Amino acid sequence: MISSLEDLKKLAQKKNCSDGACKEELRVCIGSSCLALGSDQLQKDLKSEIKNKDLKDKCKVKGVGCNGLCANGTLVSHYNTVLKEETLYEKVTNDDINDLVKSVKNNKKLKSKMCDMTQPFFTKQFKIVLENAGYIDPNDIEDYIAHKGYEPFFNALENMTPTEVLEEVKISGLRGRGGGGFPTGLKWETVSKVQREQKYIICNGDEGDPGAFMDRAVMEADPHRIIEGMALAGYACGASQGYIYVRAEYPIAIEKLQKAIKQAKKLGILGDNIANSNFGFNIDIRLGGGAFVCGEATALVTSIEGNRGNPRQKPPHLSDYGLWSEPTILNNVETFANIAPIIRNGGDWYKGIGTQNSSGTKVFALTGHIQNSGLVEVPMGIKLDELIYEIGGGIPDGKKLKAIQTGGPSGGCIPKHLLDLEVDYDSLKKVGSIMGSGGLIVIDESSNMVEIARFFMDFCKSESCGKCTPCRVGTSQLTNLLDKFINREASNEDFELLKELCEVVQTTSLCGLGQTAPNPILSTIQYFEEEYLAGIKKDGEDS
Repeated sequence: MISSLEDLKKLAQKKNCSDGACKEELRVCIGSSCLALGSDQLQKDLKSEIKNKDLKDKCKVKGVGCNGLCANGTLVSHYNTVLKEETLYEKVTNDDINDLVKSVKNNKKLKSKMCDMTQPFFTKQFKIVLENAGYIDPNDIEDYIAHKGYEPFFNALENMTPTEVLEEVKISGLRGRGGGGFPTGLKWETVSKVQREQKYIICNGDEGDPGAFMDRAVMEADPHRIIEGMALAGYACGASQGYIYVRAEYPIAIEKLQKAIKQAKKLGILGDNIANSNFGFNIDIRLGGGAFVCGEATALVTSIEGNRGNPRQKPPHLSDYGLWSEPTILNNVETFANIAPIIRNGGDWYKGIGTQNSSGTKVFALTGHIQNSGLVEVPMGIKLDELIYEIGGGIPDGKKLKAIQTGGPSGGCIPKHLLDLEVDYDSLKKVGSIMGSGGLIVIDESSNMVEIARFFMDFCKSESCGKCTPCRVGTSQLTNLLDKFINREASNEDFELLKELCEVVQTTSLCGLGQTAPNPILSTIQYFEEEYLAGIKKDGEDS
């Protein structure tokens, strides 16, 4: 049991000394993308071969989370703990095991599999949320502690008041990373002021946007970071119970979180009277059935309560009337993953990263027609051009860029002539898109933008809960109209009706799903109107 910050530091020192006995580590990615390529078996076979070659005392094999370059999996990092040198190997298979073990034995690098870590994909990132991904074993709480994990939490319990913790979050300027971008400190402050015996902290790990996998990767790679962030939120706001709402389609993330919570409880990091204080905090997991609408705050809360995940009208807001009618804070995975570094380094440190109104970093899932598909973390304010062509490696197969889609079904399509745009909340909103949770889909010249809009509209139609007529009927009618343009059966009247119906759905829908569903259509009309006009049937033209 850990009862003080001093105990925590002693355990970290003990773990570091124990790990230091092995001068080298082979870190095998066991994130979902690499597991799909068989990295679990690769890890087992590597361990076996290291043992057979009598190298156990020299080299340790461990599983780690995704380091981001998903396109080149399976990834294996060879780390020298003495020299602090890392060599990353890409596209490693079981056929490479013998050569890899020989390279360890002979103190040589396996050049045929080496990944260039001087490329912009690595050098232009700034990792806060993902700082442990690819380095620590997500199944080992002591590995997290050895990397200064839980120190901010225990330091807060012993040396900071709840108000001081809250103040650092406010100073940081952290905005909610789930899509809305609401100031996190303001949300927490509102709940902290409510005088109620029971309050709740909820982490939204539902992540339903097509092409998005940021939260999944964080939950799989660094589950204790989320737990620590939630515990700090509980301390700052006077809440004693937390829930992590995870979509059931994320079995690996669920497994990692369950194990992490069990380990934290065993060491006394979760439970009653943590670190001999008057503060107690517990976390439970609730599984979502895969309904996209349950990513909306009120629908998510309703789902945790055991009811159908339908949104409700606001106000009242969750800060007054949340889970089981009690004050509730709801943030997403990435938001909570930022909290421990903010408390460790101070709000001013975090505020100094990014832009004036969008501080810190943002994690993006780069997908679509992009060379380096995977996960990246960059400072707010980075330009799209740098993100796509330098970090992302550009468009494959000699194709040209056409657009970038951000914000998932709620976002918009940004044309290539706006590549000089800075990526932050305000800049994206000005051009008709949103930050969203961090999905970024690159679209090349071979794509039809009306078909892109229809894909997202069909998704929204399928995921509508059906509670309000504008969303239930409007998304269906918008999909039908888009079909007419794709089939070159539309009329000029249909074009005007399409724009009018988008406005109706936006302004009259109950929740964020319906209110933002027309965004992909409106942005593609704004920047690619000619593709809609090409779908209008000319006089005398056959159907």
